[in-house]
Formats: sequence, C-alpha cells, structure tokens
Amino acid sequence: MRTLRINLDAIVHNLDVMRARANGAKVMGVVKANAYGHGAIPVAKTLERAGVDYLGVADVREALELRDGGIQSPILAWLHDPADNFEAALTANIDLCVANLGQLQRIAKAAAVTSTTAKLHLKIDTGLGRNGSTEADWTELLEAVKALGESVSVIGIFSHLSTTSHVEDLAQIKKFDSAVAEVKRIGLTFEFRHLTASDGSLAYPEAHYEMVRIGAALYGLDPFSTNRSAEFGLIPAMTAVSRVAQVKTVPAGHGVSYNFLHRTEKETTLALVPVGYAEGLPRAATGKAEVSISGKRYAIKSQIAMDQFVLDVGNDPVQVGDEVVIFGDASLGVPSADDLAAAAGTINYEIVTRMGGRFQREYVGEGL
Repeated sequence: MRTLRINLDAIVHNLDVMRARANGAKVMGVVKANAYGHGAIPVAKTLERAGVDYLGVADVREALELRDGGIQSPILAWLHDPADNFEAALTANIDLCVANLGQLQRIAKAAAVTSTTAKLHLKIDTGLGRNGSTEADWTELLEAVKALGESVSVIGIFSHLSTTSHVEDLAQIKKFDSAVAEVKRIGLTFEFRHLTASDGSLAYPEAHYEMVRIGAALYGLDPFSTNRSAEFGLIPAMTAVSRVAQVKTVPAGHGVSYNFLHRTEKETTLALVPVGYAEGLPRAATGKAEVSISGKRYAIKSQIAMDQFVLDVGNDPVQVGDEVVIFGDASLGVPSADDLAAAAGTINYEIVTRMGGRFQREYVGEGL
C-alpha cells in the first residue's frame, strides 16, 4: 500500500540533460544517501549502463556496498569517519578524499599494508566551512602528498560551493583556482578538477573544469528548490504513492485525527491513507501539504500521524483502493517534492532522502 515508484528512464534522461550542459566535462553521478532515497544499487547500475564517468558517495561504507553490488565504475568517497576501513577501500579500488594531514597519513599506511597505490582527490575548503583543508594548511598537505611519491596517485582536486550568493560563489571559484595553481607549483599532477554540484553546474558553466558532480538533478529535482525541474528539462524520478485504506461518512462537527486540527463543516466523507511520519512524510506539513486522488488535489487538513493521515474528500466518490499520489512529476498535475518541501518548510533533497519506513521501491523503465 506504500510505494516509491522509481523511473529509471527518467534518471538516464536527466543524466543526458546534465551531460549535454557539461560542455565536454565528465560527469560524476552522486549516489550517496541510498541515491537520494532512490536505491543506490539499481540507480548505480542504471548510471553505469548509461556511461556515467564516475560515481560519488559520502563514505567508505557506501562505496563498498556499491562494489559488493557489482558496480565496477570509478567511485569516490569523500567524508571519512576515524574508524573507516581504508584498507578495504583501497583493496576495492575506491578513490578517497584527503582533507587533512591525518587522513593522508592513515591512507598512506593502508596503501603500504595492502601494497596498493592510493587514488586521492585532494579537497580544499574554499569557504563552505565544512570538509576540506584550510587555505593555511593547503601547502603543507600538498608537500606531504608529494613526499609519498608513487605510493599515492592524485586523481582530483576539488571543493564545494556554498551557493549562498553569486558574489560569494565567484569568490570561492577564485580561491579554488588559486589552490589549483599551488598544486601545480608544488609539482603534483592530477586528472580532474571538480567544483560544481547540480546547482553550480547550471549556474556557472565556466566552472565545469574537467568534471562536474551531479546529484539532485539526476533524480529530476530542481537543485534550487524552486519547482522548476521542467524548465531545466529534468524529469522527477520518484513518485510516492499509497492507496485509500478506508472511507466513511461522518456528520458535521466531527473531529479528525489528533488535536482535532480539522473539524468537519458538514456531513462529509473521510478517506484514510496509511502513510505517516514513520514513512518520512513530514509532520510539519500538516495543514499545508496536498495529495492527489484521481487527478484532484486534497489538502491534508488533519494532523499527520506516525502511520496515517486523513483527508476530507467531501462528496467525491473516493473509494477504498484508489491511488493517492503524495508527490511526483508536477508536469502530470500532481504535487511535487518541491510542493511538499514548501509545505514542511524544507528542501526537496530532504523530502526524497527521508522517504522510507514501510515504503517499498518499485522500479519502472528500462534505464537504457
């Protein structure tokens, strides 16, 4: 009764759209967080068949799960826990981010133990204030990498934009270029510079360099959370659906769900939908979110509970078993992930990644 319908053809389409916009740069498909809730292994296999150049994940565990799932494409893991198993990562041919000297030393030790050459992507913090070497420590880190000689291979130099404002993004691009210049001055060679994610790739074509990292746009999400997926030529890949589990007629003045946030104004029909915040439907969207049944939208006026919500459908002939679209492709007239995000006061990224609980994923399309 609870299904996340994942359109693999849409993901391939979105890859093609973003690849065409990349102006010859390679594309890293970001499949962290279970491919933004879409299912990491099926999505990675689809991207691999479609010729994606690289795959990106947050941590080593995610990367190893891809390898265990049969994924052969190059994979970069960029956010490390102190307990991460770098030996397993190097044995599985995983590229690793280096953001500080301590990480470099641990990776170098793992390379020695496994008799492998560690493939590194060196990350500079150009202003976001998260993962990455500080500008003050950058030269020392580069010199330490160079001193390791052939035990390591620098594959990439990268950073991440804050997308706070145009002025601040341009300042970060300038800092990134300076950091790359320092890499060259030290005498290190590399294959790729990569700075932009989905939003930056659309906003700053001059900053595509040799590779772009595409996450949200792969899944048809507007990376600016402005409900403009179609404007960018993107097709949302996830549709969250359920079915009406019960209908009943109640009199005027009847309270509905916890706290009676909604009371019926007249005799009406209530439709029960078995999806709640345990599935990832934000409780904060109560009173603001809409769903679609048979092409008509209904507001969730009553309190969203752990397992369910209730719709006041008036005199409409809603029946048990009718499909309820919680969000999907707005071009089809249904609410979008952006709509639900706006209702909950969040962003579309959070909506799709939080969908879980008792939802089952159903894959449609060939993904070819």
